Amino acid sequence: MRTILLTGFEPYGSTPINPAEQVARRLDGVEVEGARVVARIVPNVFFACIERVAAAIRELRPEAVVMLGEYPGRAVVTVERLAQNLNDGTRYGLVDNAGVRLQDQLTAPDGPAAYYSTLPIRAMVAAVRAAGVPADISDTAGTFCCNHLMYGTLHHLAAEQSPIRAGWIHLPALPEVAARVEHLGLPSMSAETSAAGVRAALVAIQRHPTDVAETVPSRLQI
Repeated sequence: MRTILLTGFEPYGSTPINPAEQVARRLDGVEVEGARVVARIVPNVFFACIERVAAAIRELRPEAVVMLGEYPGRAVVTVERLAQNLNDGTRYGLVDNAGVRLQDQLTAPDGPAAYYSTLPIRAMVAAVRAAGVPADISDTAGTFCCNHLMYGTLHHLAAEQSPIRAGWIHLPALPEVAARVEHLGLPSMSAETSAAGVRAALVAIQRHPTDVAETVPSRLQI
């Protein structure tokens, strides 16, 4: 059976429960359009996370890699268009889970400035919306570990000249995290709703070897 590798980050920073981990675990083993979802939880640690995903790719040889992370402050599921070759966690006041603080350091000194997702992002967003889950395309994956891992994985696949498609989906914070006093007012989405959205996106990936041409309208620039 064909395989989709689905990754999720562990807790980090002020997020004690990461929706990416929760959703990845919920979808582990699910069959989508003839493909089996295999989830891997990766450490929120610069460079180590890239190697962990690269190892899973070598092990599983999936036909697609879908990586999940949390983007606090967003109210919708966002499918990332691109990842940039830059790390700057200091702007968020964040260190990774190994205590490393990066500012203006490249993920790959020999790499291009950015990589585009190779997933059908318009088809994915349209499918998530059709499933009743708010979603949009995002043009900024941030400059912390999510962007870092997306860039590093795409760089790894490019270096291998691999046909495996890969990209990133950001999820809103969980309600139980938004309920914390220090996060009051933060948009949130339940793990069940996020999982339904991600599953719809996985279906779209399987149904669309290339992206659709139809415009997916946006209300906000994110």
